[in-house]
Amino acid sequence: MFEIDIEGSFSSAHSLKGYQGNCSFVHGHNWTVIAYVQVERLDAVGIALDFRKLKTELNDLLQTFDHKNLNELPEFQTANPTSELLAKIIFERLAAKINDGDAHVSKVRVKESPGSGASYFVS
Repeated sequence: MFEIDIEGSFSSAHSLKGYQGNCSFVHGHNWTVIAYVQVERLDAVGIALDFRKLKTELNDLLQTFDHKNLNELPEFQTANPTSELLAKIIFERLAAKINDGDAHVSKVRVKESPGSGASYFVS
């Protein structure tokens, strides 16, 4: 099994309703997103999946969140825009674009700061 990863980023604001502390107020993050893709075998060139394709798909997806207040997006009308839920949403949307029988998204990690983040994967 081979696994590759690509990193993207976006900036946005959010607040956490029901949270007891500063995060209940609108604040911003420079989010980092790392997407992992696994394949069983390499192609004839020796590549698992073209990094350019993965990076393009991830960056296109991240544009929907960039410079937005996440709380105002339809995805977060009934749930807080946490790192955990962002990782799940990005995982599902990226998997819909990448998974093809050979390659599959194995994990997405969303970091809201250099020292903290959350991952979503299907076991």
